[in-house]
Amino acid sequence: MKTSLSPIIAGTMNWGVWDKNLSTSEMSHLINICIENKITTFDHADIYGGYTTEAQFGKAFAESKISRSQLQLISKCGIQLTNGRPNFIKHYDYSKDYIIWSVENSLKNLQTDYLDVLLLHRPSPLMVADEIAEAIEKLKSEGKILDFGLSNFTSSQTDLILQKTEISYNQIQFSATHYQAMLDGSLDYMQIHDIIPMSWNPLGTVFREDIDQTRRLKKLLVQLVEKYGVGSDTILLAWILKHPSNVLPVAGTVNIARIQSLMKAVALELDNLDWFAIWTESMGNKVP
Repeated sequence: MKTSLSPIIAGTMNWGVWDKNLSTSEMSHLINICIENKITTFDHADIYGGYTTEAQFGKAFAESKISRSQLQLISKCGIQLTNGRPNFIKHYDYSKDYIIWSVENSLKNLQTDYLDVLLLHRPSPLMVADEIAEAIEKLKSEGKILDFGLSNFTSSQTDLILQKTEISYNQIQFSATHYQAMLDGSLDYMQIHDIIPMSWNPLGTVFREDIDQTRRLKKLLVQLVEKYGVGSDTILLAWILKHPSNVLPVAGTVNIARIQSLMKAVALELDNLDWFAIWTESMGNKVP
């Protein structure tokens, strides 16, 4: 039985020194705002903020006095950066000892006894499925992680790990501007194997790039905003949520007004024709 996560997940990558550099009190306030708006799952990775954001979040979480049972914590491990660690080159490490050490370090930083979900951050050509499985089973048996998944793994890479241990999640890039996962078999594979997709960068590049694709989408979104009476970001999240693989978007906004409106996407049912219209404008041509 999979760990129960909120239908939209709060992404913390930009909370720390990599972007917003929130203070402890600001971070604590944001955690409360998310939970008040039924966004109870928080997505971390050990590398965020150059290995600093988890500890900042942990301090804010401790000061917030929120019960651990009110939220779910995801973290990722495996990427070894050259800043914050004594590495001369960026690489991946999925040895049994490293996975266990990394989880225990994340628990210390987050000031918690367990992770609801551990994800392997990116696949490594040198990963050994048996060694990964041994680490995961040990961590589960000790109650240090409740559930396990992957991040940015292809279907064949997932198969490699799945033959040795259960996989519940795979966090991938999926949005209206980056829709390849629903065409290359990734989302089909996850449905077949009962793996829940998480989507990082779920709004894609609609608000980040000014190219033909995003201009077409913005023009359509003006009409859909008027039709549905919600913001364009809500419509883009609803587009993801309509996919039958039950994608969980990881929303990285720290804007309180946007956080308060995120869950509207869960209740919004896009018409099929509007869903296909968004895909059509993203592609720049009719569906095949």
